[in-house]
Amino acid sequence: MTDQTLDTRAKRAGIMPDFRDLFGEIQVTSQDTKAALLSAMGLADVDLPEPSGLPRWHICVPGQPVGLDMPAPWTLHLEDGTQSEGHGAVPPLPLGRHLLESDGARCWLLCAPERLDLPPRLWGLMAPLACLRSEAQGGLGSYDDLAQLAEVVGEVGGAFLGVNPIHAGFPTEPGGFSPYTPSHRRRFSPFYLPTAAQADSPGPILNLPEEIPARFQALEAEFHAAPPGAEFDAYLAREGAALHQFATHQALSEKLGTYWNKWDTRYQDPSSDAVGKAAHDLSDRVRFHAWLQYCTEGALSQAQIRARASGMGLGLYLDLAVGTHPAGAETWADRASFAFGASLGAPPDAIAPQGQNWGLAPFNPRHLIDTGFEALALTLRQQLRFSGALRIDHILGFERAYWVPDGLPGAYVAMPREAMLAVTRMEAARAGAVIVGEDLGVIPDGLQQSLIDSGILGCRLTMFEHDGDPPWYKTPQEYPEGVIASFSSHDLPTWKGWRAGREVRTRVELGITPPEHLDSTLAWRGREVAGFDGATEPWRDGAPPDSVEAMAGFLAATSARMVAMQVEDVLEMDTQPNLPGTVWEYPNWRQRLPVGVDGIKHAPLLATTARIMKRAGR
Repeated sequence: MTDQTLDTRAKRAGIMPDFRDLFGEIQVTSQDTKAALLSAMGLADVDLPEPSGLPRWHICVPGQPVGLDMPAPWTLHLEDGTQSEGHGAVPPLPLGRHLLESDGARCWLLCAPERLDLPPRLWGLMAPLACLRSEAQGGLGSYDDLAQLAEVVGEVGGAFLGVNPIHAGFPTEPGGFSPYTPSHRRRFSPFYLPTAAQADSPGPILNLPEEIPARFQALEAEFHAAPPGAEFDAYLAREGAALHQFATHQALSEKLGTYWNKWDTRYQDPSSDAVGKAAHDLSDRVRFHAWLQYCTEGALSQAQIRARASGMGLGLYLDLAVGTHPAGAETWADRASFAFGASLGAPPDAIAPQGQNWGLAPFNPRHLIDTGFEALALTLRQQLRFSGALRIDHILGFERAYWVPDGLPGAYVAMPREAMLAVTRMEAARAGAVIVGEDLGVIPDGLQQSLIDSGILGCRLTMFEHDGDPPWYKTPQEYPEGVIASFSSHDLPTWKGWRAGREVRTRVELGITPPEHLDSTLAWRGREVAGFDGATEPWRDGAPPDSVEAMAGFLAATSARMVAMQVEDVLEMDTQPNLPGTVWEYPNWRQRLPVGVDGIKHAPLLATTARIMKRAGR
């Protein structure tokens, strides 16, 4: 038993005692939830001291005074490995994460630019990578398809091509294909490596249990037919133990099952003798999985090179998932960085009255701070190696993360917002990249201002940028500069689908929404459509109000520095890629586009969109 009360320990661990929900009601965190979340952090029986003396982290700016005048001698460990000692004021520092030690205390100095520069006025296209090949073509979309589409968009004046997360997934579990439930966010998916392999009978919905094994079989044949040489060996040396550990996990998952928490306990610790022996015994499979990462990074690098060569200002626009699977490769290798026994999620709202449990392991904030935010920095750095822009999914989690303990109501855990934003600015500055923070939902006070102050773009979805009934939509001039604007997203209806209320009807058909709500919801949608048609009138340039051109003209005219068009709208599709709240009831992430890259290239609306954007100065 500890000396501190449960409430005191929970408060010092950052567990919020209550929060105001979407409906304005105060939700109080129960004692059971507090105890469960402390346990998830590894603090079930730990007394936490009152903060005093040297802070655990401190933000400074490269080349400027650090702002710490130390009363005792200090030792400074720079990120590049150099070390110095001193007394009094800490000298100006270079960009990076540096460790200051003094009188037994440790402080991470996060040296980052105060603000990132906003990009010029740009536009680009968002597309589902897996679904880029039509039914007639068959197979999964590939990194080569991605490069080709980037060249198409670049040639018509687009500055970026965005895709959903391409993190490493689960090769032995084709059904676990959601890009937002990755196995490892610092490794990339080999599912998209180009091969001629495909399912025997391609259809309009990707048959992943056939497509993925077919692709891996072809890649294995390639690996054995032409063993990799000196460049691959140099890659192995550069990547070192981290890559070897990941590849070992992949090889073990083929023998023991997809999720490490179901393995024999001898193999659940990556540093165990049993794992070391298994890595030796499975050395050919370990080498194969390392080779897949080598090929994947090479393909991504080439895609970005081709995108920039086509004239794109940013090139690839990648997406960082908010969390990782609790029993995937990332948590197996780095157990201490994550909390176990609780999942990321969202509190009850109008769409999900029971709340949401996303089944994702959250970062453990105490370990994140103890290690100088290393896991966050490395994850961002890896994504930015291959992109000119990066979207951070649910950046609200930089302020507070909603943790749902097993079998109990959830609660918010405070996160070190300013430190996490500083690390993000730091990595973006290294890469010369744009950062977009997905700031949709119930926004904590102060977060959006912090994003503005950091030069991190927020998100604005035009379909939601209204107020009142009948709805009154914001004008293009009312959009802030520091955002990316789009009509919709991968989780929401397409332009045609929205106008027809397709997702409203689908939710009723699937039993998600009670049928008695159908008529009133469709009536509201009708008022939304009428309101938006009125808002687009000055920007249509003669196009009909229900046309994609009307919507694109409105977006192009906004003050937003970045504008994104969905490829589904360019192809005039009415089905959305993902329907939140469903798993198997709806074909999430698996609906092929009706045409491949060549069809997109010759789609009349792509050329029309490009002209509209150019006319608006993008």
